[in-house]
Amino acid sequence: MSETRPRYSIEQIICLLEVLETSQNGEKLQEFLMRLPKSEELENNEAILKAKATAAFFRGDFRELYKILESRQYSPAFHDRLQQLWLKAHYIEAEKVRGRPLGAVGKYRVRRKFPLPRTIWDGEETSYCFKEKSRAVLRDWYLKSPYPSPREKRELAEMTDLTVTQVSNWFKNRRQRERAAEAKGTTLRFMFSGIELLLNEDEWATVVNTRGTLELATEGNRTRSLQDYSKPKLAALGYRARY
Repeated sequence: MSETRPRYSIEQIICLLEVLETSQNGEKLQEFLMRLPKSEELENNEAILKAKATAAFFRGDFRELYKILESRQYSPAFHDRLQQLWLKAHYIEAEKVRGRPLGAVGKYRVRRKFPLPRTIWDGEETSYCFKEKSRAVLRDWYLKSPYPSPREKRELAEMTDLTVTQVSNWFKNRRQRERAAEAKGTTLRFMFSGIELLLNEDEWATVVNTRGTLELATEGNRTRSLQDYSKPKLAALGYRARY
């Protein structure tokens, strides 16, 4: 006897897959995918491909996961979820090699080594899965007030299109990184026009142009990190550094 396959509409299939993905039941998700009828319409559906990528992640088949993510261009609506799968898989692989959990700097290095493929990325710079413009808002606020009030966190969440929890965690992690860096003596402090900036080793260097505005320091297509800039070079840009 041939195996009985479920007969659902595409909308019903996608709904069931979402439920299985949310429940994180990888075994049932894989079983349901295996029982879907073979058709070009289903094979090319983005939501079903996302479910296949999730199933590959659950069973630890990261090679298959990467193949699915790089196989076609995905709509922006799917980018966040697919980016999370890409990053988490690479973090897990790196942790297996190192034999220990990754810290913030370790994850940063993994992201630099394995950048998001353009199939699941719109080209805008991200940091810890935040859009760079969202991170810039948080960073600017932090320089003025490292401890935002609950009302200010809600305002920041609206400004950055993040949740209040994400905003709170960003500020908490930033304060922890600075305390750790100061304890190790790795925080660099720069003065410009009477404003003190704290930059950790794992953060981008900023320079000041002739108009006095802050810009990301780049050379060619490569973003340069803070340690690439000597004291004389920084001084020529208007910064005074102390270690």
